[in-house]
Amino acid sequence: MSMINEKEFKKLAGHKNEVCVSIFIPTQRAGKEVLEEKSKKHLHSEWVQVRKELKENKVDDKHIEKIGKPIEELLEDRDFWRHQSDGLAIFSSPQFFEKYTLPVNFEAYHYISEEFYVKPLVPAMTGDGKFNILAIQLGDVSFYEASRFSITPVEIDDLTPSRLEERVGYDYKEKALQFRTQAEGGEKTQFHGHGGSERDEKEEVKQFFRAVDQGLKNYLNKEKLPLVVYCQDYLYPIYKEANTYNQLIDKVVAGNPNDTDLLGIHQKALEVAEPFLNETRNEKIEKYRELSKTENTTSAVSDIIPAVYQGKVDTLFIENRAELWGEYNEDKMKVKIHENNNDHNISLLNLAAKKTVEMGGKVYLVEHEFMPEKESKMNALFRF
Repeated sequence: MSMINEKEFKKLAGHKNEVCVSIFIPTQRAGKEVLEEKSKKHLHSEWVQVRKELKENKVDDKHIEKIGKPIEELLEDRDFWRHQSDGLAIFSSPQFFEKYTLPVNFEAYHYISEEFYVKPLVPAMTGDGKFNILAIQLGDVSFYEASRFSITPVEIDDLTPSRLEERVGYDYKEKALQFRTQAEGGEKTQFHGHGGSERDEKEEVKQFFRAVDQGLKNYLNKEKLPLVVYCQDYLYPIYKEANTYNQLIDKVVAGNPNDTDLLGIHQKALEVAEPFLNETRNEKIEKYRELSKTENTTSAVSDIIPAVYQGKVDTLFIENRAELWGEYNEDKMKVKIHENNNDHNISLLNLAAKKTVEMGGKVYLVEHEFMPEKESKMNALFRF
């Protein structure tokens, strides 16, 4: 199951070919829609339309066959359709094919050009929206870097003990640690052991958690990203006591991380992290509004795209689900806007988005009502 990362995004953004096909479809994780192969039908419908347009545009049959072969093979892969997230992005040209399963609710859409349509993936590359996940049990510790779009396991064996016995000694028997939670009457979790007091058992768990906390300390403090903890709910209060990291999100993903797969861990952690991931975006929107009458901002597309190419754009706001067609002459730094898509133009929003990321700026897809200046589909906050 492939998810997007920065290296792969840049490979997509830089790919050029006579014909590049980008397809986005919504997918389902489970339930009736999976049994009825609704996602597969979505892709089939989009590919039928793409193939029709390619033929209408007189694309060589051999090119169409090369573009379509991996898509058609995917349509026949029943196991693939049983393991989906919220959206599927497919990129195919005669010499290239890649697919990405993403926690993004795409609308069914396709784009045919000499470049891939990467705008829907851009927010994953801005740095904002990133967080860490610590999945911890008494017998297992796992750590992940994540964003809205991705989750990547991080090797931490050299930083932390991997199980409680490594910290408190192998004479400790995990089976001796039991817990009982009374929902009624307000009783706290009680620990019971053989040959040790309740305090000793809790202290042993805290000692283990403290070792994990200290082992991750330097790593976490490099970027100071929000940290989501995934563990059984009776363990979380103990982890909070042991924790010294000030970006810990005060809400646990309760449960056993081993009861789900990588995408499940990502989905549950993202639900907890989501309220904390828009803070930087909102700060940038406020900064734009503060400076809206100055030379540090603009909503003029004819000014924004040349500024993007010159590396002047700090933050680019693009209206979500909007489109703007036209041409850009880099030598003359001239933008032409067209009313409709045709064989001679491109998506100016896609162009501006991928170039902003390439030049080190941030890009946010923003709903119309939250755009700083709503009359334009692009707003830019310049570097000072």
